[in-house]
Amino acid sequence: MNNQINRRRFLKAGLFTTAALNIVPGGVLGLNGQTPANNRLNIAGIGVGGQGHSDLRQMKSENIVALCDVDWRHAAGTFKEWPDAKKYKDYRKMLDEMEKSIDAVVVATPDHVHAFASIAAMQRGKHVYCEKPLTHSVWEARMVAQVAKEKKVATQMGNQGQASEETRRLCEFVWDGAIGNVLEAHIWTDRPSQGLFNEYWPQGVARPKETPPVPPDLDWDLWVGPAPMRPYHPAYLPFKWRGWWDFGTGALGDIGCHAIDPIFRACKLTAPTSVQASSTRVNTETYPLGSMVTYQFPARGNMPPMKLVWYDGGLRPPRPDGLPDGVTMGDNGRLLVGDKGFILGNRLFPEARRKEYTDPPRTIERSPGHYQEWILACKGGKTPGSNFAFAGPLAEAVLLGNVALRVQLREELTRTKLLWDPVAFKFPNCPEADAFLKRDYREGWKLI
Repeated sequence: MNNQINRRRFLKAGLFTTAALNIVPGGVLGLNGQTPANNRLNIAGIGVGGQGHSDLRQMKSENIVALCDVDWRHAAGTFKEWPDAKKYKDYRKMLDEMEKSIDAVVVATPDHVHAFASIAAMQRGKHVYCEKPLTHSVWEARMVAQVAKEKKVATQMGNQGQASEETRRLCEFVWDGAIGNVLEAHIWTDRPSQGLFNEYWPQGVARPKETPPVPPDLDWDLWVGPAPMRPYHPAYLPFKWRGWWDFGTGALGDIGCHAIDPIFRACKLTAPTSVQASSTRVNTETYPLGSMVTYQFPARGNMPPMKLVWYDGGLRPPRPDGLPDGVTMGDNGRLLVGDKGFILGNRLFPEARRKEYTDPPRTIERSPGHYQEWILACKGGKTPGSNFAFAGPLAEAVLLGNVALRVQLREELTRTKLLWDPVAFKFPNCPEADAFLKRDYREGWKLI
């Protein structure tokens, strides 16, 4: 299966659009005066096989001057496309040697290295584009957003759909009162499975016992990075790292920042007040095969409290009353329920509400494109729609769901509703869960 092609098809699906808009005030950033507005950026890529290659191909208007990947076989196609770019395996060496030659950095490593590479670049004053889910842990998301604010660099998370038309329309419909007060939202995905006989990546499995030799083009020590060391095995890479606690963030981390983003914006959400999870069996190595995570959010201005429920592994919400026969909910989808109707994907229901309702005008500024937003911001333009001031809190909320999943390793804490205090950065009713907000790093690795 071509995972990159499937990912693009997934993101383009109308029912499960991940589009959003820039609701952060625009204006010009103070960007350290690094790059004159009319010049091409000098961009370095960190993690350039797979999605990193796709990201860089969207930036061909700029200079790609350096490429870093610990797996040179996986990155071979990217190296071939930019033969003049200097090649590295260790991003720290690249940043040290080319600090004066680089304006901006694209981070598309496995999740467990996102925060390290992003912060290392921002601390050197470099603009950063980082793939979702921004970080591996809740604490890392807080730190990445903090450093971005301190360094005043242009940032963008890789939830590419945020720049599209569809969520702008979703926001305009919600803000216009199309379904009245939004009371709940439901989001579901078939990941990590794909039908009965295929999977995007493995979850619910034990650590492999075999210890095959490390491929000659792979630096395994650098690939493991800040995570606990373990023997090399092809069960971890490429792509399959997503299902392992130590390296990935599971289905929720992989898709949540795409799928929850439009609801975060349309409903003006920030930190949840609580999070609660239930799932198939949890083990110490991989995320469960299927899970359901329920978030509660407080009132926001004139918007009442609401809940948001996430489903993965093929689980889905109940079929809403008023959905006509023959309309399917699909393997991946989004449902917003209000006191005057509901929106499934981008369709307003029930039929009676749709007939009486007049579509709102287009009042939100449209985007020049997700990647172009960041490139323009690096040159002094408007704040990108998924800058880290927005993406950090979104990633925190998403990753809190993984904390709720992981506390189930202790049977007595299964399905515990975790009350969240974002200011104190702790769960007042469950101190045991605080340990999963932050992870320990391998010797030789320090984030801040």
